Amino acid sequence: MLLPSIRSSLKAALLASTIATAGVVSTAPVHAAPFEGYADLVEQVSPAVVFIEVTAKSKEPAGPAMSPQMEEFLRRFGQIDPRFRMPEAPQNEGVTRGLGSGFLISADGTIVTNNHVVADATSMKVKLQDGREFTAELVGTDPMTDIAVIRLKDAEGLPFVELDAADDLRVGDAVVAVGNPFGLGGTVTSGIVSAVGRNINSGPYDDYIQTDAAINRGNSGGPLFDTEGKVVGMNTAIYSPSGGSVGIGFSIPASTIQTVVAQLQETGSVSRGWLGVQIQPMTTDLAQALGLESTDGALVAAVQPDSPASASELQSGDVITAVNGTAVTEKRSLPTLIAAIPAGETAKLAVLRNGEDRTVEVKIGELSPEKLEMAAVEDGADSSSAPLGVTVEPLAPELARQLGLDPEAKGVVISEVAADSPNADRLTPGDVIEAVAGKPVATPEALAKALREAEGDMVLLKLNRRGAALFVGAEIASS
Repeated sequence: MLLPSIRSSLKAALLASTIATAGVVSTAPVHAAPFEGYADLVEQVSPAVVFIEVTAKSKEPAGPAMSPQMEEFLRRFGQIDPRFRMPEAPQNEGVTRGLGSGFLISADGTIVTNNHVVADATSMKVKLQDGREFTAELVGTDPMTDIAVIRLKDAEGLPFVELDAADDLRVGDAVVAVGNPFGLGGTVTSGIVSAVGRNINSGPYDDYIQTDAAINRGNSGGPLFDTEGKVVGMNTAIYSPSGGSVGIGFSIPASTIQTVVAQLQETGSVSRGWLGVQIQPMTTDLAQALGLESTDGALVAAVQPDSPASASELQSGDVITAVNGTAVTEKRSLPTLIAAIPAGETAKLAVLRNGEDRTVEVKIGELSPEKLEMAAVEDGADSSSAPLGVTVEPLAPELARQLGLDPEAKGVVISEVAADSPNADRLTPGDVIEAVAGKPVATPEALAKALREAEGDMVLLKLNRRGAALFVGAEIASS
């Protein structure tokens, strides 16, 4: 049964009423914030937004109950995931609980949420707005895009919403976020699209919608709606020195969700193409040095051994300008284009070499998480670590010598600390970050990943400062 259409005259007050009817939302096209509010829109879409309670095995070994002071210390330094509430009693069962959001995309109970909401879950309980509760099972996850699909058991005739994968959002468009912040239950906030295609250095496929709609802890996995009631994104991360909303939130676009969810529903995992090159962005200086008129494209810094690229004619120094006819406008366009090509297919790469146009054919391989770790070289122009407010670069042997360190030292070196960085009094240029929350980091990509996984307002960094080991508690962005 279809949910009723949104009425043209919108009421002033926001509603959180429960609707028992089921089906896909039918709405009229509206692109601006309605003068009289979003009440009718909220009334129609909110029944499809769900609240997820996750039980997971604690990553910490079971032990005696800790004092509140020790618990707070560990929480601030990243040892306790702040998405999880500590068990009240007993505290030695090695079990943690977490809350998040999600949204139904089918009447039989298929739900989309974030991977980090359901990761390592041993059980999942889902509550609908009308109070019904279901157990859920995992269908599949994709950590690279932080997307997961779960399915309710013994469910039918449920309300659901549609994805709008048209990718036609404009900066300034009105949006509405619905979710379960801090476990409070259904909460609605509104704002505008602040930016599109945002890269926050959380992974190779960053393409976030930035919004000023308030997003807080527990909103993860919740939908971002346009004013037609279509899902245009999934709320995933915020940037905040305090852990609360400061008007900078990030949502995975519906086009990415649609592509990933289709594979997760079919196979439970996501297969991506692999080329096997280390790349860096084109800068004005590089373009001039290579005799090029444009900074479009991705510069091949190195060809990885035993890779599809090594079996082709691709060479270090080539500038890849297109993949199968689609332009590579910047460095991060290349991994996305290659990832969309099934393993085993042959891709035609448009390449500039010594000022001449060439076409190189490569039989694409399959990307694995291990290969992804080797996938990119970051230079100073693309090595901003936004969560810390610093700029980093790989610790090459020559740079290690200049810093008076062992040439074999591993880590990433801070080349600049932003004036407005929350860590301006903690970190300094020349510091080498060796580990984040106990996890070694050797590349800017690994640093971004470790910060992403650390969660929370504070994280424990292990530094090498002028040859001396040092631990520092640093502020990071919240997810």
